[in-house]
Amino acid sequence: MNITDVRVRKVNDEGKMKAVVSITFDEEFVVHDIKVIEGQNGLFIAMPSRKMGEGDFRDIAHPLTSETRNRIKEAIFVEYEKVLENAAAMASSGAVSAPPKEEEEEEAEEEAKEEEITE
Repeated sequence: MNITDVRVRKVNDEGKMKAVVSITFDEEFVVHDIKVIEGQNGLFIAMPSRKMGEGDFRDIAHPLTSETRNRIKEAIFVEYEKVLENAAAMASSGAVSAPPKEEEEEEAEEEAKEEEITE
């Protein structure tokens, strides 16, 4: 499986959760809600999870090997750093960032597809 797209959906300056990311494999399969979290030893990723009855969390989707987890983590961190650099450049120039129109349309299409699946 090849990672064909990484999208940083939300970036937070405050708190431990720094970003929420979606990653696409082979332009066919998407995993949403991967979190970039700042821990005691630096940044790490947390796969999408669901809270279980006893307060524990269980991953909904996750890599089976550490090699795959590392490839996902590195792809996410590369894109996350690009987003941070772009935000810093925009802030220093005084410009306000707005997503390109094409990206907004793609996101709307993805949301519509997800709604169809859950109905």
